[in-house]
Amino acid sequence: MIRILNISIPLFLVYLALSGNAQPSNLIIGALISVGIALLMPKRDMQFVPLKRLPQFLWAGIRYLFVVGWDVIRGGISTARIVLDPKLPLNPGIITIPSGSKSELGTALSAHSITLSPGELVVAMDDEGTMYTHCLNVDESEKFVAQAQSMRQNLLSKMFE
Repeated sequence: MIRILNISIPLFLVYLALSGNAQPSNLIIGALISVGIALLMPKRDMQFVPLKRLPQFLWAGIRYLFVVGWDVIRGGISTARIVLDPKLPLNPGIITIPSGSKSELGTALSAHSITLSPGELVVAMDDEGTMYTHCLNVDESEKFVAQAQSMRQNLLSKMFE
């Protein structure tokens, strides 16, 4: 019961902050959604970051947000160029990107950050963590993929491994 409250109360507060609606019907729906999500969560204990690793975790998290933000901006500009210049040569296709992460969470977050970037979409992953990514322009994506994935993996490993 305490585990459900520890999960559902923060979820409920986030729901209220995002909805901005304090009507009784919205409060009831928010409570039901947050308790429902808490019930669906795995039964194992949640692992928190030890206090001695908290500064490293926060610094890596902030840097990770900036890396993902930069990838989104760069991908948005590239995709806008493709849309605005129909004569621009395209080479769409699928490339493989090894995650290099030891944890499933690191691989999932890496795939999520790739998919957030306009013009790239992780369409499949295999058991070893290799991500098969569709790109609007394979030539441009291959220039940055190794460096970007190495940076993402380094920051995620500092946070979760």
